[in-house]
Amino acid sequence: MNILFLCTANLNRSKSAEVLCMRMHDNNTYKSAGLSAKYTALNNSTLCTEELLCWADKVYVFEPMHLDRIRQYTKNKYISKILNLNIEDKYRFMNEELIQLLKLKILEYRD
Repeated sequence: MNILFLCTANLNRSKSAEVLCMRMHDNNTYKSAGLSAKYTALNNSTLCTEELLCWADKVYVFEPMHLDRIRQYTKNKYISKILNLNIEDKYRFMNEELIQLLKLKILEYRD
């Protein structure tokens, strides 16, 4: 399964989720990206494209505004494969509290 994690800048939350899952679940393929062209450019990180959304079997976002951003550009084309983890943008990359939240939230949605 191809799994995509999307946050605003692809710096902390989505990148942490990608690294964590790659370590824990090697039977899937994981990628992460950001939804803000401004912040991904500032941080030299990956910007989400429609190609990435097509590639993914499942997409995790971190806030309702991420879902709104995807809808703004693609309407409801990818909505059926998007799940909101509802994790605030207050954590640094691989922060222990973030890792614990990711483990709990991702397990809730596992097939």
